Amino acid sequence: MIKLTRRGALALGLTAATTGRASAANAPGVTDTEILIGSTQPFSGPASSYATIGRTHDAYFRMINEQGGINGRKIRLMQLDDAYSPPKTVEQTRRLVEQENVAFIFAQLGTPTGMSTRKYLNEKKVPDVFVASGATPFFDHDHFPWVIGWQPSYQIEARVYARYILSIKPDAKIAVLAQNDDSGRDAIKGLRDGLGDKAATMIISVTTYETTDATTDSQVLTAQGSGADVFLFWGIPKFSAMTIRKVSDIGWKPFYIVGNPASSVATALAPAGLDKSVGLITSAYMKDPNDPQWENDPGYKDWRAFLTKYYPDADVKDVNVVYGYSQAQCLEQVLHACGNDLSRETIIAKAWSIDYHPPMFQPGVDFSVKPGDISGIKRLRLVRFDGKAWVPIGEPVSG
Repeated sequence: MIKLTRRGALALGLTAATTGRASAANAPGVTDTEILIGSTQPFSGPASSYATIGRTHDAYFRMINEQGGINGRKIRLMQLDDAYSPPKTVEQTRRLVEQENVAFIFAQLGTPTGMSTRKYLNEKKVPDVFVASGATPFFDHDHFPWVIGWQPSYQIEARVYARYILSIKPDAKIAVLAQNDDSGRDAIKGLRDGLGDKAATMIISVTTYETTDATTDSQVLTAQGSGADVFLFWGIPKFSAMTIRKVSDIGWKPFYIVGNPASSVATALAPAGLDKSVGLITSAYMKDPNDPQWENDPGYKDWRAFLTKYYPDADVKDVNVVYGYSQAQCLEQVLHACGNDLSRETIIAKAWSIDYHPPMFQPGVDFSVKPGDISGIKRLRLVRFDGKAWVPIGEPVSG
């Protein structure tokens, strides 16, 4: 499996640079001097708060290029806006593959968007590397070996919540509000699996929202009216913020859990009101940049130095900037491991065999995956919001 430090990766790059370039000669999107990578990102639309992830990718590869590239080749990242709209994702992805002739697709953001192109990319045998989603369909190596996700499995994350609920509120009455797509369905399944036989009696309300909805007010009122004393929200930051506000405004005080994708202090909690977010529970695999405990951490210092030079406009309080940085580092490891063989077959094979600890990941949490796994990140740390930052309330646990 791939297990490279930055120093090891650079050494590998120097070795590869001394070999011939025949393996790359016929690889789409690859020349002797460049690797062309495609991506779709929500630079507009309901998930535009995630746009900083794509901007961080761009900044990271500008840094890599300034340092000489990877194995002697510069990275050219072509990012197209899909507005978090699956039909637009299909259109833009086809353009990247059929007109721009990219080597592969990287970090396509979103579950519904990623699902809209999964079959197409798999049939075309174009690597779809590190889809920015934790939905389990992106880890179906048996049927879709050309597609691999990146963030923790939503099922694993929800199982962690289920076990925590059982440990502190074994007779809880749970209401769930989830986005109406594969991410929401995965979370509900994980919660049911984690609760086991108790799921049928403990989960008393399940509602969903569409990303075209104006509010989640009616769903929140339904959840409150069910008599639930535990509330799990699963979705994207825009809808997380409006849900937090509504729960607070109606005076409902459940034991409140938000899924990790909806937990950014900058894009979910601050818009809702930090005072209204105190006490929320989520899970973490990355270091929260709002938590002062990381200020002297070497990985945090390197991240801040990177932002100062290459992305000075970044919101340093937004964990999505950490996400983009860590995701780009994982791809860097994959490309170093490919050496001079940048065929699509090799790229996806190396992505499916990575074993790496990104420096901005929590201690004890790695990205390690092989065919058959449902996630590359299998351990999470429960955290509670104290009004400023997500504070750990335990050690990393497995889902």
